[in-house]
Amino acid sequence: MTDGDARIAALFEAQSPRGLARAISRAEAGRGAALMHRFFERTGRAATIGLTGPPGVGKSTLCSGLIGIARARGKTVGVVSVDPSSPFSHGAILGDRIRLSEHFTDRDVFIRSMASRGHLGGLAGATGDAVALMDAFGLDVVIVETVGVGQSEIEIAELADTTLVALQPGSGDSVQLLKAGILEVADVFVVNKADHPMALQLQREIRGMMEMLDFSGWVPELVATQARDNVGIDRLWDAIGRHEIYLRESGELARKRRSAFAHRVRALVMGRLEARVSSRVAALAQQGGDPYAAAETIAEPLERVLPDATPMAPQAAFVTASVKGL
Repeated sequence: MTDGDARIAALFEAQSPRGLARAISRAEAGRGAALMHRFFERTGRAATIGLTGPPGVGKSTLCSGLIGIARARGKTVGVVSVDPSSPFSHGAILGDRIRLSEHFTDRDVFIRSMASRGHLGGLAGATGDAVALMDAFGLDVVIVETVGVGQSEIEIAELADTTLVALQPGSGDSVQLLKAGILEVADVFVVNKADHPMALQLQREIRGMMEMLDFSGWVPELVATQARDNVGIDRLWDAIGRHEIYLRESGELARKRRSAFAHRVRALVMGRLEARVSSRVAALAQQGGDPYAAAETIAEPLERVLPDATPMAPQAAFVTASVKGL
């Protein structure tokens, strides 16, 4: 551990919000391994809530309402709010903090905005580390608000204990429900802006589509809200609580967290290898030949190192390769 990491760790141990903020910044910069080594054993206590849905549905307002009700029940709260990055400047406005401004002065609420930086799945690359650090810091509830890109936002289900899928009437959301992924990841459906004339129709469509699926355990609940007026947020909080009880009593919580651990390990390994693989692919592209032969050249060292691994498809070989021989 470097001197800088040691200073951050001391602040973290002292329960200084500055220590938590600097630890997350370290993770965003790709230099958070030492801190995660030190604090990861403290994780697993916080309830993590993922909030996803299309842009404009009111995710930030819903998030603010959930913070308010959690605080009213004496719980400390962490928020990771992911904003989209510009594909041109690579910057982000990080504007979701504006809608959470009423909580800025609350010392028991820690809000962190993160730029997606092109990361797929509606999350930023360091979101998992940020959630783990907030958990290790001792926060009771951690809410993750995704970018809001629609169908591809299923990665949140790997990270959160409870996934909320927010939809609004009259915007074509019912069509999105028909697409694979978004329907299956919801633990709770939230129909926001429930005062809209088409709100009841959307709720009927959600229930109709749920009947097409076979739920072997938890059956997703449906909650109508008007987040702007703080209507229905208490019912949403109760639904989250019922899902948490189900997870613990059924043993599903342990399974989900093992799956989340495996997902994070895969992501870290792929991230470390991607740069090496990319440079090798560029060199092979200049040499010519066919893509399958090139993929075999990259994949073969990994198969030597991991002889018991299932042979990879050529497509996967481009992004997953052993550091040995590269």
